[in-house]
Amino acid sequence: CAILIIAAGIGEFEAGISKDGQTREHALLAFTLGVRQLIVAINKMDTAKYSEARFEEIIRETSNFIKKVGFNPKNVPFVPISGWHGDNMLEPTANMGWYKGWKKETKSGEVKGVTLLDAIDAIEPPSRPTDKPLRLPLQDVYKIGGIGTVPVGRVETGVIKAGMVVTFAPSNVTTEVKSVEMHHEQLESGQPGDNVGFNIKNVSVKDIRRGNVCGDSKNDPPKEAASFKAQVIVMNHPGQIGNGYAPVLDCHTAHIA
Repeated sequence: CAILIIAAGIGEFEAGISKDGQTREHALLAFTLGVRQLIVAINKMDTAKYSEARFEEIIRETSNFIKKVGFNPKNVPFVPISGWHGDNMLEPTANMGWYKGWKKETKSGEVKGVTLLDAIDAIEPPSRPTDKPLRLPLQDVYKIGGIGTVPVGRVETGVIKAGMVVTFAPSNVTTEVKSVEMHHEQLESGQPGDNVGFNIKNVSVKDIRRGNVCGDSKNDPPKEAASFKAQVIVMNHPGQIGNGYAPVLDCHTAHIA
């Protein structure tokens, strides 16, 4: 889920949703990166004198552009807040008597709430794809005295556990997992969404690095790709993009020039 913060101040909101504005860019980036649940928090309502008319105007304009991006406004809570004064952040405010709360449509029916905290609590948790082959992009690799090499990263799909034989791509290094930990506690297994560290046998910190992907050697291990198809959105490019253009590629934790 993403929380899109919009400033209610006169001129601020308009600048944000202009053609080159950051609000528009952030909404597009969120949708492009796969975010499908959105909360719109309309901040600085105190600078707009807690105006209902201003709130409704911002909802109309914002609904139009997030719809063009790909979000359905009916599934999006719009919450008027003031971070400075704490209005509608954790508890309902008395400064906006006209505000009766937000509502959104979900697969399980209509959900209602009042505060930003309510909207966060109403986020539907994503499914955890434990049935898919293991994919764990490495965030970093540490050498810890008395333990050895410890790669760390977030499990995207599948499960990692002690005793498993894993392969790192594209390094093509294969080894056994000795133990799995999260927040200094030993785990029986690391599940999708878990940020884990795992100790591996007979592998130097020089053999693997950030951007490598760890997978189960016996179940569709990750492999280096010669080519791939991509959907590309050009946000703003001052020069020309032609044959031979070599951009910087960010893919999971890899950053390749």
